[in-house]
Amino acid sequence: MAAKKTAKKPNISADELKAYYKDMLLIRRFEEKAGQLYGMGLIGGFCHLYIGQEAVVVGLEAAAEEGDKRITTYRDHGHMLACGMDPKGVMAELTGREDGYSRGKGGSMHMFSKEKHFYGGHGIVGANVPLGAGLAFADKYRENDRVTFTYFGDGAANQGQVYETFNMAALWDLPVIFVIENNQYAMGTAQKRSTSTPDLYKRGEAFGIPGEMVDGMDVLAVKAAGEKAVAHCRSGKGPYILEIKTYRYRGHSMSDPAKYRTREEVQKMREERDPIEHVRTMLLDGNHASEEDLKAIDKEIKEIVNESAEFAKESPEPALEELWTDIYADEIPQEA
Repeated sequence: MAAKKTAKKPNISADELKAYYKDMLLIRRFEEKAGQLYGMGLIGGFCHLYIGQEAVVVGLEAAAEEGDKRITTYRDHGHMLACGMDPKGVMAELTGREDGYSRGKGGSMHMFSKEKHFYGGHGIVGANVPLGAGLAFADKYRENDRVTFTYFGDGAANQGQVYETFNMAALWDLPVIFVIENNQYAMGTAQKRSTSTPDLYKRGEAFGIPGEMVDGMDVLAVKAAGEKAVAHCRSGKGPYILEIKTYRYRGHSMSDPAKYRTREEVQKMREERDPIEHVRTMLLDGNHASEEDLKAIDKEIKEIVNESAEFAKESPEPALEELWTDIYADEIPQEA
């Protein structure tokens, strides 16, 4: 099955464009602060930053509706912020504090929000993909017209469980969008060295799943593709694959020196393809905002991020008794 024609970019208002700018800037500044706190020893364990990939989640969240679900792997802070989770709660969880979303026991890779329909944050490569299909199966069973965004990377795209999930999702016409966030280096190996075919969006052809490639450095292109995929799923036509070509500026995790690519390559992407600068230029060139307006937005975002960091530092560490909670469920609630 050939890839479908790429969706046209949507017509949006100046206010919507500003909102995308703010949302992407919040993720960027939050991740920069998280990197600082990690360097200070206030964040332990693994910490995978989303810097450079902001347009992916912001664009897809712009295409989502209330009640839609999302599940991802371990580079997940951007997903949390994009779906509306409180930066204070996210930062508190990163620092292992009681006021974090998982009461300090989940850390960077394992926080959830039932309120925002965010189901993790999963540390095993590709393990969230069948879970995402399960969320979509539940929605189809309930006939509630909801869609699940199941995110994974180019490295996870080679996992066997991904194809088992494609098969079942196609058989059952599940309303799931498989989002391949292709930042082109997986954990540290260039895609051309690890993958025999360059077009990951075609991986669903054997199962009859349509897909398309999207420019992940352009938030409007992502939004347009997201709306197209969402409409496909809501109409009962089954799953859809979006391969979103993006780029992370930092290493795989904070402990990765990223010596497998040149500084010149990263700098070129920052200067020529940065997703936030792209929207900033659109706002200025279209006279939708002035330099002063954008400086005010940046100041506002920095204050939000600094407040989240202070909140996290002041939040107490979990009590020892927390070690014994959330192990077994006393009662499993059943939704109507």
